[in-house]
Amino acid sequence: MPSIESLYRHYAPRVRATLIRRLGNFDSAEDALHEAFMAAVSDWPARGVPDDPVAWLIRVGHRRGIDQIRRRQTARRHAHFLDTEEATQPDALAIEDDPLRLLFTCCHPVLTMPDRLALTLREMAGLTTEQVANALLQKPASLAQRIVRAKRRIRDAGIAYEVPDTTELPSRLPDVLRVIYLIFNEGYSCSAGETVVAVSLADEAIRLAQALARQLPQGEVFALLALMLLHDARRNARQDTEGNLVPLEEQNRDLWDKEQIEDGMNWLEQALTLTPTAPYTLQASIAAVHAQASTADATDWQRIARLYDALYRWQPSPVVALNRAVAVAMSDTPEAGLLLLEALAGNKHVATYHLYHAALADLHRRAGHRRAACQSYQQALLLCAQGPEKRFLARRLAELNPLD
Repeated sequence: MPSIESLYRHYAPRVRATLIRRLGNFDSAEDALHEAFMAAVSDWPARGVPDDPVAWLIRVGHRRGIDQIRRRQTARRHAHFLDTEEATQPDALAIEDDPLRLLFTCCHPVLTMPDRLALTLREMAGLTTEQVANALLQKPASLAQRIVRAKRRIRDAGIAYEVPDTTELPSRLPDVLRVIYLIFNEGYSCSAGETVVAVSLADEAIRLAQALARQLPQGEVFALLALMLLHDARRNARQDTEGNLVPLEEQNRDLWDKEQIEDGMNWLEQALTLTPTAPYTLQASIAAVHAQASTADATDWQRIARLYDALYRWQPSPVVALNRAVAVAMSDTPEAGLLLLEALAGNKHVATYHLYHAALADLHRRAGHRRAACQSYQQALLLCAQGPEKRFLARRLAELNPLD
């Protein structure tokens, strides 16, 4: 029999999502979930895992949750749950939709983006408060308070536990996709610490997108999943055995996950039939160009530059402009990219963005502007918080050996 820990990891998100719906309360559902798994610890080793573990856990958890409500003498406020669902068999179709309901609830516009991230990681990914705090670079006590306030706001605002209808879905879906992608980005390239990749966060974001793609066949959902799979396929090549960052052009492409690339390309193909020029589809298409290049020199940078042109028309953000400038530099000349980067210099958002200064440094280095490259590397080092990235920037700076 698999360990209870692995079973918890596999089943808890779905069970939690349904218990929230049936008990009408995040905290009651969490308590009931723990009670259900405690019962499983006692029962399953002797009797074996049930044929339908999710239904078993929901049934036990719901029963324990109702008992807790009664003990707290609040049954009157929860009477509609007791009357309608106490003795019923879990509805398979409702259970299938519950994770989607929970995801949209955690990402509701009434919450701030930091609240959405914290609540999604805690409730959807099932991470502990300490794990979420570590992932978001916050103190556990502060993170716990944030989650409590977010749940209270959902309750006080009377937010319905449901998937938005077709009229509301187009405005709500981008927020959900953004939360998933922000989680992935923190996992794919940690903002601080000694590792490049936080595997659990990247995996959880992909898992959320896979669940969303199964239940919500939208082009941008497919594209986001494709984008994350194609990026994540490079995971094993992005850090060497000594923990150092390996840039894309120096990565051993034999270490890239070919099956995951194929999976990502399949999702992208489906996205292209539905939303061929939408933001995530364009980003996934860029990732696909990298994934299909057998060597760094074989990369079709002209196509990447054209895709960034299209993406910039959708999202004229400093980050897109930065990546577009790098693509232009690689497809044309470093000087052409530098002109575009230097045009961003007055933007307050890039002034403190270490990757902007790192990109400036790299293009100055490629153009032979050693002193300018050194200055930009030094600024990037001051702003960078990730250990492997800092060491990489420091090595590049040392290689230039600037003249005094």
